[in-house]
Amino acid sequence: MFFHPKLRVEDFEAAAMPHFPDLFRTARLLAQDSTEAEDLVQEVYLEAWKSFHRFQTGTNCRAWLFKILFHRLHHFRRRWAKAAKVDAFENPEDQDSLIAETPVPQEIRDEDVLQALGRVPIEFREVVLLADVQEFSYKEIAESMKLPLGTVMSRLSRGRRLLRQELAGVAHLFGITPAKAPPRAGESA
Repeated sequence: MFFHPKLRVEDFEAAAMPHFPDLFRTARLLAQDSTEAEDLVQEVYLEAWKSFHRFQTGTNCRAWLFKILFHRLHHFRRRWAKAAKVDAFENPEDQDSLIAETPVPQEIRDEDVLQALGRVPIEFREVVLLADVQEFSYKEIAESMKLPLGTVMSRLSRGRRLLRQELAGVAHLFGITPAKAPPRAGESA
């Protein structure tokens, strides 16, 4: 059932609608198509409305909506990829010109990221998770972990660097190599 007895449309609109521009902008950048972005954001708001009875008033509605957005985006990408495969074989004449690509994954899997994160020492991992996954501010992290603000900032910086190093190793296994950095001032190319 879409309507729960205690849910009010006004409450949903007050909590969720102010984030519409940010969601649409992000969806358009990720989908690279305005029409697809409109469909995606519509799906986000439909799913948010269906599960609004589980949303706790006063919590971070923006983070909740973005979580739904990325979940729906993943679903849309699978559908787009399936549609692209079907389109490739619509004309029999085009089949002769198709070239098989090497089976290199187009993205790093969640499991790879979680494994890389698991190799980051716990004191850095906790701060990275709170800041980058849970979107806590430095101050909120410092208060919840009972650490000085400078320590939080330092651990976050070091944790991100360690995670980047771990993910660089994973990316290398997938055949993804970093772009060469431009030479620094005083260095020759």
